[in-house]
Amino acid sequence: MSAAAPSVLFYVQHLLGIGHLKRAATLARALSRAGLDVTFVTGGHEVPGLEIGGARLVQLPPVRAVDVYFKVLVDSRDQVIDDAFRDRRRALLMDAYARARPDVVITELFPFGRRQLRFELIPMLEAARAQTPRPRIVCSVRDILVEPDKPERVEEMLERVEAYYDLVLVHGDPALIPFEETFPLAPRIADRLRYTGYVVEERAQAPAGRNRARTEVVVSAGGGAVSETLFRAAIAARPMTRLADSTWRVLCGHALPDAAFRALAREAPAGVVVERARPDFIELLRGAALSISQGGYNTVMEVLATGTRAVIVPYAGGLETEQTLRGRLLADRGALALVDEKRLSPQAIADAAEAALARPPPVPQGLDVGGAAATAAIVARLARREAPA
Repeated sequence: MSAAAPSVLFYVQHLLGIGHLKRAATLARALSRAGLDVTFVTGGHEVPGLEIGGARLVQLPPVRAVDVYFKVLVDSRDQVIDDAFRDRRRALLMDAYARARPDVVITELFPFGRRQLRFELIPMLEAARAQTPRPRIVCSVRDILVEPDKPERVEEMLERVEAYYDLVLVHGDPALIPFEETFPLAPRIADRLRYTGYVVEERAQAPAGRNRARTEVVVSAGGGAVSETLFRAAIAARPMTRLADSTWRVLCGHALPDAAFRALAREAPAGVVVERARPDFIELLRGAALSISQGGYNTVMEVLATGTRAVIVPYAGGLETEQTLRGRLLADRGALALVDEKRLSPQAIADAAEAALARPPPVPQGLDVGGAAATAAIVARLARREAPA
């Protein structure tokens, strides 16, 4: 009789967009391929077509943020969550933890974000710390953090890493931006820090068909909760570009309200297709002459991996700085054309499109994009009680 596969509990919470969830799902698939038994716990709204491979999905009662400041959380009925709701979520998470009996616990972003969810995460981490044998505890975090609104939060993040975490896996490459640039206390946890490289969906890295024609323009914005202005500007920019006769495909995320989606579809001119986001997004990118999108981690890396010329309009609502910083770094390398969200207009999109089309197709810029496989290898070693590489 073969031994049971090592168990991993992977917790992720998306509150507005779906980038965190999508990256975590890519990692879950890689962990499953590495022979790990993965329990994937999510507490956001349902995302149709989410692929988590062989992982088991545990859906907590969903919450979302009411605005770009992430201060107030509401449930599926748009009611502000209360103590009874928190108690129920915490109990369900603890039950999932007990059932999984994990060898490794992974929290996505926390403790560098998702502070609003500490009511359930701290009890789970305390349970893990008290267990014998103690599971390894890992943070999965992107390359760039958003600057906290209160300086003391940075010290709080550090204290929680030191109290609970064995490793912090940074899904980036210091050749583009070191983690300490947005987390200045990183040198104090250098012994726990590992760069995995950027996490890119496996399909984006598959070789493209030779001489494949690139004809469409793909306009996207991830989950799409704050995307209507970008979509309207892109549609209006179409006649001003050299691709005015091409099909422009506008992919509206499922967080874009139905009324806004229907209005966009109804008003779209001939040659513009408006539809909901599709699971074959990578293949659409491969067939695109140009991508116009917000600057989320996943989309930007998929653009580079598929060699698709791109215009990026980094989302900068609330306290968000992450997309703008990454976008500027890549624009400085000539990898994409950038439009400041504050200066967004059809003309700005058209000018950026012409600039992007005049350049060679982008490449990964020498950056490490093997983050999914590297993460799986590190976690597998931890699960087997081996020292991480």
